[in-house]
Amino acid sequence: MDIFILFIVLIVGMFAGFMNVLAGGGSLLTLPLLIFIGLPSALANGTNRIAVMAQNLTAIASFRKNGIFHWKLGIMLAIPAVIGSVIGASLAIEISDDVFNRILSIVMIIVLITIVVKPQRWFRNASVKLTPTKVIILLFAFLLIGSYGGFIQAGIGFIIIIVLSLTTGLNLVHINSLKVFVVAIYMASSLMVFILNDQVHWGYGIVLAIGNSTGAYIASKFAVQKGEKFVQSMMIIIVVAMSIKLWFT
Repeated sequence: MDIFILFIVLIVGMFAGFMNVLAGGGSLLTLPLLIFIGLPSALANGTNRIAVMAQNLTAIASFRKNGIFHWKLGIMLAIPAVIGSVIGASLAIEISDDVFNRILSIVMIIVLITIVVKPQRWFRNASVKLTPTKVIILLFAFLLIGSYGGFIQAGIGFIIIIVLSLTTGLNLVHINSLKVFVVAIYMASSLMVFILNDQVHWGYGIVLAIGNSTGAYIASKFAVQKGEKFVQSMMIIIVVAMSIKLWFT
């Protein structure tokens, strides 16, 4: 592995981790980067999951330390998500690079719009009782969420926040604790699919995970409103440029 490339992966990983804390959507940078440095789409997809896994495990520990840990509801939602993630990951491995890159290009723009518009703010502090009907809806929703997460993962946090806001009545702090718990569980199952198919570059993955975790830690210390706006502005420019390049790659 080239030292310069490793350095770039580390720096972008740090920026992605910083962005995930302040705005979200870090995989919109790391996944295309891994493709641009020469990894096939499936290999890049599997490698990116090491960093996502590390970040979510760190977040779970933080939420538990602060007494926010809905493990029963989390496991209930994780079961269909795991099933979906295996399906999605299997599809991601089989699909051609050209098709995957174009799908990712479109997803990047859609998620970017979601990050800027922030539709989750419209659902805050909703008072919704978790009825049996809503439980069924949640189980089906997380089957689809797991399928998407297993396939690409980028921007999945926003989808989970909106779904849980509409159905559980929990505030965003508790919703985020559920989000990282469920994602960590289904991420393990989807990552296993990539590992079994030899679609993980451990060198890049570990460096990316270190960068991601470092950036998240820095952002947690310096999370201010000005920082979020700056990151989002930079993200718009970078993601649009990357999505265009992916489409014509």
